[in-house]
Amino acid sequence: MKEKVAILDCGGQYTKVIDRKVRELGVYTDILPLGAELEKIKDYSALILSGGPSSVWSEGAPKYDAAIFDIGKPILGICYGMQLINEHFGGRVLPQVKTEYGQTEIEIDTSCPLFDGLDASQKVLMSHGDAVKVLADGFKCVGKTGDVVAAIYDSERKIVGVQFHPEVELSENGVKMLENFLRGICGLKEVYALEDRIETSVKMIRERVGDGKVIVLVSGGVDSAVTAALLVRALKPEQVYAIHIDHGLMRKNESDLICANLYKLGLTQMRRINAENEFFNTALDIDGVHYDTLSNTTDPEQKRDIIGYMFFDVTNKAAKEINLDFETAYLAQGTLRPDLIESGNPDVSGYAHKIKKHHNDVDIIRALRDRGHVIETNWDWHKDEVRQVARLLGLDEEIASRQPFPGPGLGVRLICCDGAIPDQPREKVEAVEKFVESESGGSLTVRLGPVKSVGVQGDNRSYKTLSTLYGGGIDGADFDMISKIAREIPNKFDYINRVAYCVSDGAHDADGVECAGMHICRETADLLREIDAIVTKNIMNKRIAQCFAVLFPMSVDKGKKYSCAIRAVLTSDFMTASSAMPGVDFTIDALKNTVDEIKAAVGDKISMIFYDVTGKPPATVEWE
Repeated sequence: MKEKVAILDCGGQYTKVIDRKVRELGVYTDILPLGAELEKIKDYSALILSGGPSSVWSEGAPKYDAAIFDIGKPILGICYGMQLINEHFGGRVLPQVKTEYGQTEIEIDTSCPLFDGLDASQKVLMSHGDAVKVLADGFKCVGKTGDVVAAIYDSERKIVGVQFHPEVELSENGVKMLENFLRGICGLKEVYALEDRIETSVKMIRERVGDGKVIVLVSGGVDSAVTAALLVRALKPEQVYAIHIDHGLMRKNESDLICANLYKLGLTQMRRINAENEFFNTALDIDGVHYDTLSNTTDPEQKRDIIGYMFFDVTNKAAKEINLDFETAYLAQGTLRPDLIESGNPDVSGYAHKIKKHHNDVDIIRALRDRGHVIETNWDWHKDEVRQVARLLGLDEEIASRQPFPGPGLGVRLICCDGAIPDQPREKVEAVEKFVESESGGSLTVRLGPVKSVGVQGDNRSYKTLSTLYGGGIDGADFDMISKIAREIPNKFDYINRVAYCVSDGAHDADGVECAGMHICRETADLLREIDAIVTKNIMNKRIAQCFAVLFPMSVDKGKKYSCAIRAVLTSDFMTASSAMPGVDFTIDALKNTVDEIKAAVGDKISMIFYDVTGKPPATVEWE
C-alpha cells in the first residue's frame, strides 16, 4: 500500500491499541521505535508518537532523531508524544502540574480539524503525572482540563498533540478524533482490512512449521481456541497436539467444559493433565534463583513466575511422553499483544515498563521464542480482534464471546500475604478520611486495607494500597457518588491505586481490622471457586466483558479470616476498562442476590463483601 502511517513507540502501554484503532479505520500501520533512523521513517505518509512511562525532562528520556520534525509529515503526539513535541519546539513540561488518572472531561476548540464534528465538551482517558507548563511557539492550545493543557495544534506544520489517549474506549469520541487526523489532517484515502492478516497468519504457520509437529496449550478461552483453529486450518491434524493443564486454579467445573468444547475444533490428539500438586507444592530454581513453593509464596510477580515456569515444565514432560521435544517440535500459545506489552517484552517495545509478567512470556518462553520455536498466531492482535477472527473462522459463539480467564487462573485472584498489617502513617490515613468525609457529606467512611494490588499509572506499574469505602451497604448506596470519589482518590493520594465499596453492610468501624494472612492452597482455591461461581452466575451479562471474584485476608469479625471483592468491567481491548455500574450495567437485585448467596454459602468464612469501583487505569482489571 502506498499510504502508511508510522507509529513511533515511546514505551506506552497503549501503543498497540493505537495500531489497532488506526488499522480498523482502514489505514496501514507499522510500529517503529522512537529512535528509528530517519531513513526508515521518511517514506511514511504521517507519524504518530505514542504515550510512554518516561518524563521528557529526565535524563533517561527516550532518544529520537530531531529531523523527523523537519520532513513535513503530519504528526499526532499522544500523552508523552505531545509533551515531547512541546519540549522539542521550545515549550516546557513539568511534573506535578496536575496528576490525572481515569476518565476526565475536557473542553476543546472545535475549530481545530482534529475535533471536527464534535461537541465542545468531551470525556477522555487521562493517565499522566507531568503536564505542559509553557506552550511552545507556533502552537495553539485547543483543549483544556481546568488550567491544564489537554491539546495543542500547529496548523502550518500539521502537528497536533493531545495529553489524553484517543485510542482507548474511555475516550468516548477518540476514534472520531483519530479518523479526523488520518482522513482530514493527513488526507489519507486507501483502505486496509483485518481478513488480510488471517491469511498472513496461516501462511506464517505453514512456512515456519513445514512438516513438523506443534504442541498447542489450550486453556479453553478464545485466544488459545483461535490459535488451535488456525493450526488445524494450516496443518494436517496429525501435526497438532493439544494439551490442557488443570493447575488447581481453574474456575468451578472449568476443565470439564473446556475439554468438551475443544474436541469440537477438530483437535484429534488432545490430553488433559491434572497438575495441582505440581503447581502448589514444587520448589523451583529459575535462572539460578531459588523459588519456594507456590503455596508459600506471597509476592505477585514471583507467583506469576512460578506458574509460568510450571506450565512449561508440565508441558515439556507431557511432550516427552509422546516422544516430542522442543528441540524439534514447536510450542503454540494464544499470546495477545497486551500480554507482551504488560510483561515489558523488549521485542514489542524497547521502552515499555513491565506491569505484570504473564505466564506466556516468562524467560524460558522468551528463550524458546528466540530460537524460533514458539508459534503465536495472535501476537499482533488484541482481545476484540481475536473475537472477530474467531467468528470469521466459524468458531461457536460460546467460544468467541467467552469471558477471559488469566493463565495463572485464580492464582492472581487469591491476594496472599503473611499476615502483618503494613504501618500506615497517621497523616496519610487522616488525609484520605477528611477527603472522603468532605466529598460524601459524611455519608461514607474510608479505611486503608491491609493488602496491596497491581495497577497501571502513567504507563508505569504501580503496587499500592487498597482503599475501602463504607456507607449503608447496597440499600441507599449512591453509586454515582461512590464512583466519582473512587476516581478522585488515586489522583489525590499517590499511595492508593484501587478503591472498593463494602456491599455486605456498612456498619463496620474503621478500626479493628485484622489480617491473619493467606496463601494458595486447596482451601482458599475451593473457597474462591465457590464465590466466583456465584458472582458470575448473578452478574455476568452481555454488557460486561469480565466478571469475577477476588479473595483477600481482611476481617473485622472474629473467626472469619477473609473478605471477598466482586469485579465487573466494561471493555473490549482490556488495555483500559471502566467498572460496571450497579443499577446501570447490571441490576441492583443481581448485586443483592450475589451478596445473599455468598453469605448463605460461605458466610462462616467471609467477613465482608466489596464491589471494586476502580477503572483501568489506575488499577488493572485483575488485582495482581
